[in-house]
Amino acid sequence: MKTYTSEILLVEDNPSDATLTIIALKDAKVGDAIRHLKDGDEALEYIFATGVYAKRKIRNTPGMVLLDLQMPKVNGKEVLQKLKVDDRTKNIPIIVFTSSQEDCDVNDCYHLGANSYVVKPVEFNKFEEVIKEIGIYWLSINHAQQ
Repeated sequence: MKTYTSEILLVEDNPSDATLTIIALKDAKVGDAIRHLKDGDEALEYIFATGVYAKRKIRNTPGMVLLDLQMPKVNGKEVLQKLKVDDRTKNIPIIVFTSSQEDCDVNDCYHLGANSYVVKPVEFNKFEEVIKEIGIYWLSINHAQQ
């Protein structure tokens, strides 16, 4: 049996963006925990309970994933694709949170199964507001598919 938590998985290689995101989520008091992973490879290991995360129970899936696109090792689109084709992870809400406004990135991500695509605001107050709204919506308002 799958257990969905209100853990937020932040997959972000930019330390400044990660710090701002974590602060905003904590201020909004959403999620039981926030786990920051620095690249797509680490995210896949964590979610599929392999490598250094082999002792983690794969059935404990995060309540949502905030996913950057441009990352080292494995990019965000590859992570998205692997999560959405696997029956164990396909229902996890994945919010692409990136600086890319390119139509091809938006279209590719929705085609691959992204639940939402949000462009990172440049201005700090707007960045914080958007992150809070994402967390509140996906973990408090949205009724996730089990």
